[in-house]
Amino acid sequence: MLCCTVVFLISCGTTKIERQAERTFKGNWTLNTITYPNSSGFVDVMLFDHAKANCFRNSSWAFISNNNQGNYSLNGADCPSGTQDFTWAVQEVDPESGLYDFTLKRVSEDENARKIKQGYRLSLKSLSENNMVWEQTVSFEGKPFIIRMSFSKSANL
Repeated sequence: MLCCTVVFLISCGTTKIERQAERTFKGNWTLNTITYPNSSGFVDVMLFDHAKANCFRNSSWAFISNNNQGNYSLNGADCPSGTQDFTWAVQEVDPESGLYDFTLKRVSEDENARKIKQGYRLSLKSLSENNMVWEQTVSFEGKPFIIRMSFSKSANL
């Protein structure tokens, strides 16, 4: 019985590669650009059910890797003010390809993230010490629609 429990606990943990990716996230980042590959025309999307994409341009993000928590602050006159807390995680999709998913859950102060049912899964397209790119695929008019977000690191925590 103990042997089965240990195997189960180990299999539920993050991999070494995932932990390395999470350490790379650690720090302060700026969301520089939001683009829509394969889209022609003006698109006005709501990101993370919080605000319009324009509010997220040049927003500030902080990632704390030892507890997978963080926050972001938006910019703009017509944008929600204040800081939004979140929890996050990196999951390796395929060891052969080196692809990762990134999950994010918005949380309020004193709220337990495990009790929150809604979150967001994004594809981590690239991650280095100074830059990262996320892509989120959503459905628009019955077809896949990609939102690409590009970040640059502004400081280590």
